[in-house]
Amino acid sequence: MPLSFRRASLAGLGVMLALSAPAAMQAFAQETPPAAEAPAKPVDPAAVVATVNGKSITEGDLQVAESDLDQQFARLPADQRRAAALSAVIEIRLLAGEAESKGLDKDPDFQRRMEFLKDRALHSEVVEKEVSKAITDDEVRARYDKEIAAAPPVNEVHARHILVKTKEEADAIIKQLDGGAKFEDLAKEKSSDPGSGANGGDLGYFGPGQMVPEFEKAAFALEPGTYTKEPVKTQFGWHVIKVEDKRTQQPPAFDQVKAQVRSLLLRDKYFELVKSLRGNAKVDVTDPDLKKAVDQIDKSK
Repeated sequence: MPLSFRRASLAGLGVMLALSAPAAMQAFAQETPPAAEAPAKPVDPAAVVATVNGKSITEGDLQVAESDLDQQFARLPADQRRAAALSAVIEIRLLAGEAESKGLDKDPDFQRRMEFLKDRALHSEVVEKEVSKAITDDEVRARYDKEIAAAPPVNEVHARHILVKTKEEADAIIKQLDGGAKFEDLAKEKSSDPGSGANGGDLGYFGPGQMVPEFEKAAFALEPGTYTKEPVKTQFGWHVIKVEDKRTQQPPAFDQVKAQVRSLLLRDKYFELVKSLRGNAKVDVTDPDLKKAVDQIDKSK
């Protein structure tokens, strides 16, 4: 962003909920994207690729490992990813066997954790196969149209500014502007904002909430083609502001926010399913304080 005091803004159509197991999460963008790979050939999940102490490791086991360890393997080419997955499965099987030989699988804490992991995996299966895959492109488009239609129009301005340390400097700049000096030239010469100064003070278009309050109030009060007759003070210094244009903010294109809109549908359908299941289930929370806190959370969904 051109201004250091520009406030961070969130996408207006909501944020993704982390509803799936770690295997379903996307890896972070890589600095160097992996080379394009040929389409994978169909494999038999039951095909055995190795054995550990007589126990088979199948293609299906490798696929699960690659998916579950996706973030660790994301940079690797397909052949190395496959080998790394097999190596990981072998290590896991060896240590699992060691744990079983020492009775660690009988430990009550381990049993509770295994039960929870099983439940979480089943939860993710329902989300993926019964909720996520049931969302159609037509539903996503209809939700986008609904959100856009319901959103109130938002005005935005295209402004420039000159940032200086003192009011006296800002007053002197305003006098130069009154005398016919060009705003862009003064911004290049005098502005201490490294992001916009070299570009004639240009900040581009911005809407409500994207600038600190004092700056935003002054900018939105100006008519296009005019500049502030009094310097505007913020925590960053003194500003002289010029507004170039005003317009109604255009909504984001469908393709830009398709993923966010889909996440809204996923969230809504998920909570609808949970609400339906809760309505048909008997859930008793024995601790009164804990019950009150849980009820409060449920009401906010």
